[in-house]
Amino acid sequence: MMTFETYLESHRGGALNDDLVIVLREIAEATRQISDKLRTSSLAGLTGATEVTNVQGETQKPLDVISNEILLEACRKSPAVAFAVSEELDTEVEVHAAGKYAVIFDPLDGSSNLDVNVTVGTIFSVIAATRSQDILQSGRGQLVAGYAAYGPQTTLLLSVGKGVQIFTLNAAGDYVMTAANVTIPSDSKEFAINAARRPSWDDVIVDYIDSSIAGGHNMRWVASMVADAHRIFNRGGVFMYPADRAKPGSGRLRLLYEANPIGFLVEAAGGAAIAGKIDILDIQPTSLHQRVPVIFGSENEVAKIRAAYHEERMAEVA
Repeated sequence: MMTFETYLESHRGGALNDDLVIVLREIAEATRQISDKLRTSSLAGLTGATEVTNVQGETQKPLDVISNEILLEACRKSPAVAFAVSEELDTEVEVHAAGKYAVIFDPLDGSSNLDVNVTVGTIFSVIAATRSQDILQSGRGQLVAGYAAYGPQTTLLLSVGKGVQIFTLNAAGDYVMTAANVTIPSDSKEFAINAARRPSWDDVIVDYIDSSIAGGHNMRWVASMVADAHRIFNRGGVFMYPADRAKPGSGRLRLLYEANPIGFLVEAAGGAAIAGKIDILDIQPTSLHQRVPVIFGSENEVAKIRAAYHEERMAEVA
């Protein structure tokens, strides 16, 4: 039986140094604590919304705040962490002056679904950063990335750059490996998109969806990216939150702590992740809370969308 701890130890000195092992151990423990809070949230009165909005202009839920603090505490327990960056914080937080990494996270992705008991998650990545300006680097600089999905089971996905491992939280509170070196199927007949936003889609997305439906594809949409991503890691498909037709290049999802970690995981599992005309991991960030279009999943399906954007670009310059 391979536990999360034994997996980390097996990679110590290779993909992971001693400092990263400590960081990942504390993040895993933080997700276990968040899982415990979620399991009894209704009983503890942790439902509804607070009267506070975050830097995104979104109303915070009590569990947004609690999850954020749990992850900040995980960073404080890791001496190698120099900075923490969170969806719930206006700017980066300096954690340890002598640290050499930044931990970047969305503490509770999909929290608008909390009160209806839908799967939500924690998304995270770790990058090398000794100065605040080091944080704004492309997703190619990520050292590790992962997410925890809190649903019927609590699962933790992790990649240290090659391959994706899935761990499941057992009754004793330990993460046990339940799938090794996961790969996303190259082809799929499922897609996830918010169909209510069709009037805002550009022609590439409209054409892809119409041809997919004509070809027998099914639509799945949870409105919690971690939940939709977890389905794709298990059986393939494509997730799309494209740019608004009126604002080319714009998006709704945040680059540093949503798109980049998921893009890192997807590529490590043999899938593809793009932001319209560019790979997500190649985007150079300009701000901590920058938003981008997000399309990821099965390689051959994403390739169709990528090719359509390329043809459109060639037509524009012709």
